[in-house]
Amino acid sequence: MKVNRMGSIRIIAVAITAGLFLAGCTGLVFDKAPPKLYRLTPKSTFDPSMKKVEWQLTIETPLAEAGINTSRIAVLRNPLSLDYYEGVTWVDTAPRLVQTLLVESFENSRKIVGVGRQSVNLRTDYTLLTDLREFQSELSSGGNPVAHVRINAKLVRFPDRVIVATLSADEKVPATGGRLPEVIQAFDKALGRALKKIVNWGLTNVPPERRGRRR
Repeated sequence: MKVNRMGSIRIIAVAITAGLFLAGCTGLVFDKAPPKLYRLTPKSTFDPSMKKVEWQLTIETPLAEAGINTSRIAVLRNPLSLDYYEGVTWVDTAPRLVQTLLVESFENSRKIVGVGRQSVNLRTDYTLLTDLREFQSELSSGGNPVAHVRINAKLVRFPDRVIVATLSADEKVPATGGRLPEVIQAFDKALGRALKKIVNWGLTNVPPERRGRRR
């Protein structure tokens, strides 16, 4: 009986110690500050003289390599090393963020009948396929960081899946300083220029004989 009692006491003591340890660990997890989220903005100003098109467009999620297919904000210190800013993220992964802003930018043009994500049950006349090739802050010795955005785009006609136009929107914008908010502003300008270029190109490069096509 004495042996069993001592064994029970040891088990209780170990359980209490383990419980206190886990409670301490849990406290550390919940006390850790969540990452700060940053968002970017769609384009909203376009040439009012641009003609309205009578077709619908779906936009697929951009393809991207693993290093930028993340919500983390990438920083390139040299051509062979990709790092990330600590304690901050985008509000979504970079490809889904770009897809959302492309949809909103096309909508803001008010020059297209309908536009939506690929997953939306939308009858499509054309699909926009994109590759997100660059989406990072680039550091150089002695200068401010540069936001670099490069999107390669293909406009595909349905149902025959023929590529009717291609474009590479490559934009670099130096930040006004080295602080992260200034880097984010440079990202917003660089992506904004790429978005505007893609919208203007997309709405003017469909062959005239295919406009307003109905199946």
